Amino acid sequence: MARYLVTGGAGFIGSHLCEHFLSQGHEVLCMDNYSTGAKANVGALLKNPRFRFIDHNVSRYIEIQEALDFVLHFASPASPVDYLELPIPTLKVGALGTHNTLGLAKAKNAVYFLASTSEVYGDPLVRPQSEEYWGNVNPIGPRGVYDEAKRFAEAMTMAYHRYHGLDTRIVRIFNTYGPRMRVQDGRVVPNFIMQALKGEPLTVYGQGQQTRSFQYIDDLVAGIEKLLKADHHLPVNIGNPHEMTVLEFAKKIIELTASKSEIMYKPLPEDDPQVRQPDITKARRILGWEPKVKLEEGLMRTIEYFRTKLTESKA
Repeated sequence: MARYLVTGGAGFIGSHLCEHFLSQGHEVLCMDNYSTGAKANVGALLKNPRFRFIDHNVSRYIEIQEALDFVLHFASPASPVDYLELPIPTLKVGALGTHNTLGLAKAKNAVYFLASTSEVYGDPLVRPQSEEYWGNVNPIGPRGVYDEAKRFAEAMTMAYHRYHGLDTRIVRIFNTYGPRMRVQDGRVVPNFIMQALKGEPLTVYGQGQQTRSFQYIDDLVAGIEKLLKADHHLPVNIGNPHEMTVLEFAKKIIELTASKSEIMYKPLPEDDPQVRQPDITKARRILGWEPKVKLEEGLMRTIEYFRTKLTESKA
């Protein structure tokens, strides 16, 4: 039995990780301040004696009495709606939060795992994006607060690995969807599903020709676990290489929800990436990992989750 600390553990991805580690018989400390996480995501876990919730902002000094085997840093606003509203906390959690969690992992002699993002590639000039691509990021644009926070976090993590010999991992997460995403998340999956279920027009920015690649949460969790067990310290992409345009995706949601919604076009946001497709060659080679959940299967599970949320909100 190991003991895991998951920062951002009440968030979409973090809560799935907490649940996964508990299901394997491990102990889990979940740290969150609910800035974008939700109590409902971990409510059922609170009854488990191997689970403990810690209400704390990781941008402040962290003190944990127990021994730790793994520190997973997943705390951060992750959708444009959130980090445009919380630009300074986003930068702080990428810088101070990463520094604090790295220091904790070093003190506890724990394996450190950083949740990075495909956004480190910015608006890429190559496709697909491999880990060797340095990216095309506007550091002073509105999205720069998230992109650069994660790029700094990667640099800090590698510095701790090289200078202190800390055992580290870095995952670059591509678009992930599934149950427990927030209704007001602002990203394309919850936006389109909720609009379709309500019969509202689906909001497509630009002409909808920008591309995205979507992976289901179960595939991401499996990839994270494999990376945790691998002896590899450089970043690894975890995502679904199947690429589709946002317009194609909107039509797929309308089809799967049997909605009568139409499509409404709006101006493209500043620095919105035009392509997003992971090269998962390294994940296949080093981890023996690739996504398994088909898009329609994952979307139907997610649609049912949001349908339930919509029903509850009307009750």
